[in-house]
Amino acid sequence: MAAERFDGHLWDVVVVGAGPAGTTAARVAAASGCDVLLVERAAVPRYKTCGGGLIGCAQASLPPGLGVTVHDEIDAVTFTLRGRRARTLDSTAGVRLKMVFRDDLDAALTKVAADAGVVVRDRTTVAALEDAAGEVVVRVGGGGRIRARAVVGADGSASRVGRHVGVRCEQVDLALEVEVVVEPRDAGKWRGRMLMEWGPLPGSFGWVFPKGDICTAGVVAARGQGEATKAYLRDFLRRHGLADRTPLHDTGHLTRCRRPDSPLTRGRTLVAGDAAGLCDPWSREGISFALRSGALAGEAAVGIARAQHPEDLERSRLGYTGAVRSVLEAEMLASRQVMNLFTRRPGVLHTALTAVPPVWRRVDSYLGGDTTIPALLDTRAARAAIKLFS
Repeated sequence: MAAERFDGHLWDVVVVGAGPAGTTAARVAAASGCDVLLVERAAVPRYKTCGGGLIGCAQASLPPGLGVTVHDEIDAVTFTLRGRRARTLDSTAGVRLKMVFRDDLDAALTKVAADAGVVVRDRTTVAALEDAAGEVVVRVGGGGRIRARAVVGADGSASRVGRHVGVRCEQVDLALEVEVVVEPRDAGKWRGRMLMEWGPLPGSFGWVFPKGDICTAGVVAARGQGEATKAYLRDFLRRHGLADRTPLHDTGHLTRCRRPDSPLTRGRTLVAGDAAGLCDPWSREGISFALRSGALAGEAAVGIARAQHPEDLERSRLGYTGAVRSVLEAEMLASRQVMNLFTRRPGVLHTALTAVPPVWRRVDSYLGGDTTIPALLDTRAARAAIKLFS
């Protein structure tokens, strides 16, 4: 891209962050005929701490023909309670989750966006945003200025755009994760099966996600318990035979869940995905939220970019906020009920999952994308259980 186009051109839409939310927003806006720039701080492809498990809802939200390698397909889950009471449950409908590496996924989504006409500029750090008359000025490292009629912030849980918008979160968790190479015999043991362990800290759990000859393993717990979370990870890896291997990656990151009253827009700027605090409070799954909010943000950004009057701008802003709150935030509120029960009574939840077949069938249906958490909880038995044990 020529320097004068980078600094002087007025883009219809500028998207910050080349993860699932950002690449989706950029692709959707470009498909509507907008002039779109996608900026990313790191070089693409870039490593991203993430389990890389695609639930059914996330799979359904991916663009057709996405060229990403699936390293395993999961049709069984082993549940344990603090390493005990292990029970492996098979899916009633075949493959439910697909395992990918996030750098591969994000790179494939970026390529699809570029093929749709999006201009991609990686190694570009956003320093600040400024609201101006009819546009937003995005200041980048090195003193550059990018002008846009609409901006979508999808720059992760530590989002600079999110701070500009004023995003507030009610739950912040620390996730620690390693990727390790496993021997062929161990890889065969894990193939087609993932592990979910309800952990010793309130609201914590550990996971092992198989990806061929590599396993992604980690733990998550509330922020503020750093040393205890690290100790849990060490114990978790030791118990599952993964502690004596030199990790390919050994990283951590924060996951954030938005407050229901947190803003999603400011002027001509929107936030999506992790930048908006859109994440499942219980499972901390964020890819499906990122893909869906990215699509909504891309559509709204088109409306904002083309708005000729204040009422047109407000209509697009309110449309985006309403769509996120009616669908994604409704899912988060339902998951919050499960999280509250899980934090107080993890043993009850474990028993229900592993010893009451109808409960597992409904959870299995959710993993496959056949139902949602609000629908899963919309039964008399579920409502009674949450009321009794919460």
